[in-house]
Amino acid sequence: MTTTVPTAGPTPTQAAGSAPVSGAGSAAVTTGPVAGAGSWAAAVPGGGPGGFDRLLEVAVGERAAAVRNVPATLTCFTDHFPRHPVLPGVLLLESMAALARTAAGPGTWRLAAVRGVRFKHFVGPGDQVHLTVEVTAHGPHRTECRATARAGGRVVATARVLALVSDETTREGTA
Repeated sequence: MTTTVPTAGPTPTQAAGSAPVSGAGSAAVTTGPVAGAGSWAAAVPGGGPGGFDRLLEVAVGERAAAVRNVPATLTCFTDHFPRHPVLPGVLLLESMAALARTAAGPGTWRLAAVRGVRFKHFVGPGDQVHLTVEVTAHGPHRTECRATARAGGRVVATARVLALVSDETTREGTA
């Protein structure tokens, strides 16, 4: 479902359960159900706001911010690591990429490159991760973003470049 939300925040026409969105002008935002307690990895690949617990802001082509909760019920915590559970960095990175796809705007975007990733602190069960993405270059076929993840008031991960390409872009070696 798509909802157009003005900069003033939620309106009577906004879908029930969707997050308020702010930014310059109006933005078309795809909304969906909030991810459940055990569905962190299952919700991320969609890349839309429905995969986040709360979408705080979207300014298409400029920036986006969202919140993801890390429930203790995730199955990855049993093996990663049993005595000191840690959220795998790839899940954190995929959440940053999903938010970057949201900031890139309408269309189908795929992650083409990641550069300058730093994991600074562990993220564990019960943490709330605040994700922010700033678009540094935006075009019809390629978008580059810088991303930051914070938990407990400190930066836990950064990505200097998340490069996205439109799915309409011809891939090398294909016609």
